Amino acid sequence: MFLAALLDAGVPAQVFHDAVAALDLGASVKFERVDRSGIACTKAHVLDHGRRLHEADEHAVAPGHEHPHEHSHADAHTHKHPHAHKHEHPHEPGSQNEHPHVHGRSLTAIRSLIQAAALDEKVKSLAINAFETLGHSEARIHNVDVEQIHFHEVGATDAIVDIVAVCAGLHHLQVDAWYCSPVNVGSGMVQCAHGTFPVPAPATADLLRSIPTYAAHVEKELVTPTGATLLRALQATFGAQPAMRVSGIGYGAGTRNPKGFPNVLRLFVGEATEDGSEITREPAKGKAAGTLESLHGNGESHSKRPTDPHASPHVANHGHAHTSATVAVLETALDDLSPQVLAYVAEQALAQGALDVMLTPVVMKKGRPGTLLTILCNPADRHALEHLLLRETSTLGVRMREDRRSCLERKHVSVETPYGPVRIKVGSLGERELNVAPEFEDCRAAALQHRVALKQVQQAALAAYLRPE
Repeated sequence: MFLAALLDAGVPAQVFHDAVAALDLGASVKFERVDRSGIACTKAHVLDHGRRLHEADEHAVAPGHEHPHEHSHADAHTHKHPHAHKHEHPHEPGSQNEHPHVHGRSLTAIRSLIQAAALDEKVKSLAINAFETLGHSEARIHNVDVEQIHFHEVGATDAIVDIVAVCAGLHHLQVDAWYCSPVNVGSGMVQCAHGTFPVPAPATADLLRSIPTYAAHVEKELVTPTGATLLRALQATFGAQPAMRVSGIGYGAGTRNPKGFPNVLRLFVGEATEDGSEITREPAKGKAAGTLESLHGNGESHSKRPTDPHASPHVANHGHAHTSATVAVLETALDDLSPQVLAYVAEQALAQGALDVMLTPVVMKKGRPGTLLTILCNPADRHALEHLLLRETSTLGVRMREDRRSCLERKHVSVETPYGPVRIKVGSLGERELNVAPEFEDCRAAALQHRVALKQVQQAALAAYLRPE
């Protein structure tokens, strides 16, 4: 539904086709126009070697009633041991074949699959972040190491395609911040691999920790682990939609079409207004923003729940690091860690998308000298970097917060110098250039190549940029 809503809101279909092809799974996506309670919507289908995979975007079971297990990312579960076997899928009317399908992929296997794909690094980071978030949740539930978790439905082709394609669509939108209303989790019972559980299922409930939720209107599973995972990975802010001028609206259809229940996910895309308090950038240019919401058909105009059959996150443009209005800050103080490890962690943080890493000498309790390790990152990268600190350092906890920041527009201009081309980094406010600086790494490389002083190359580059044409 999220994938279809992104397309319907204006993301080009080729963005999704390219992302799916890059996974090299033999999968593809197909879109069609359908009707849901009188609303014209887009429906997304995932095809495996041209055959439509079985879909069940939501399961609904009345209390005490069981239904057959349906293979879909919507009913995510895990197993502690790897295996691959044939799985019989219910087929579309007229189909006669059973399709052998490998599921039970480990987190390591999924991570390697995404890393090997020819995708933008930010798309990879967000998709891997989503799977790692789900993996850690399942590990807590089953009390095992995260690398022992093997995903069943969420490790299947359709779920991997869904998550990666959605991440590609989000990257195309260049959204700065997501906003979401409280989440309707539904009610009733749902049958998973380990038995029949009350809604929300254990993984979903864990993923929705600290997120405002409620249950109303229907005895159906309205939030799946996949949807909750994407919402958690997006670091959504919960509350009212920010002030924005809507420029695009997308409707993503669910598989089912219940009477009087619009099974539709709606996405708004627009620009923040000058007086918007939640998202700010240069007022003259505005900024992309959006809202996801589900329509419940219960007499209200909408009932909310993100990224899944009945969600409503509100979105605002999540773009390049330098245009973000909000930055996540992670920090921990360490007094028992080798400087070699500290340097390694700083290096790895930058490689995983950190905007900046700072190591500050501090005096800790009992007069011990220590180091305050601070990481700045985009909110979408927070979980991956949090896991890096917990995994690689000796800390027992990481402090996290979100700070607002004001950023100049940035661009690079290449200039010719006696030592070769050098990029100039320019910071502007509107049409005014406020900061101009030669790119250090370019100057360093030129200085070493020509065996001249670094400052000599820097001065030459700056002079070339400032020289009247």
